[in-house]
Amino acid sequence: MKDEIINRVANSKLVTLDLEDYYPEGKRVLFDIKDWLFEGFVLREKEFRAQAASCNWEQYKGQYVALTCSTDAIVPGWAFMLLAVYLEPFAKKVWIGNLEQLETSIYQDIIATIDVSVYKDKPVIIKGCSNKPVPQNAYILLTCALKPVARSIMYGEACSSVPLFKKS
Repeated sequence: MKDEIINRVANSKLVTLDLEDYYPEGKRVLFDIKDWLFEGFVLREKEFRAQAASCNWEQYKGQYVALTCSTDAIVPGWAFMLLAVYLEPFAKKVWIGNLEQLETSIYQDIIATIDVSVYKDKPVIIKGCSNKPVPQNAYILLTCALKPVARSIMYGEACSSVPLFKKS
């Protein structure tokens, strides 16, 4: 059995963590309030409140919603808060910003729930390539969460990982 091929990666203590496994299902929506502003720039409170009251918020059920204004309008904070009040019963999450910022916020919540103690003193590979839109910030958040407990942190695949951290 001298020529037997041994899979050293499979027999190692390496633990692979794939953020794609944590990707929550649900449509991501960008809600641009510019159409609710007079000429796209001026928020008129009475009209804005009327728009909010008459909107079919149920259409956002089970969705992740990023609130934004794509014009240079100065939007008071209460306007986004008002929309959040209407969206909260239906949306999974409401965030101010673009879709990437929303995704980062989603992953921030997810990573906060991961029990990193199971990775104590283990070499961890954070899997890099994903088919789902995992934001770059999620990798940073995960790295920071793992650093106090993991023996080492690498990025990529077991066959071609990039070392990031090793306890001394």
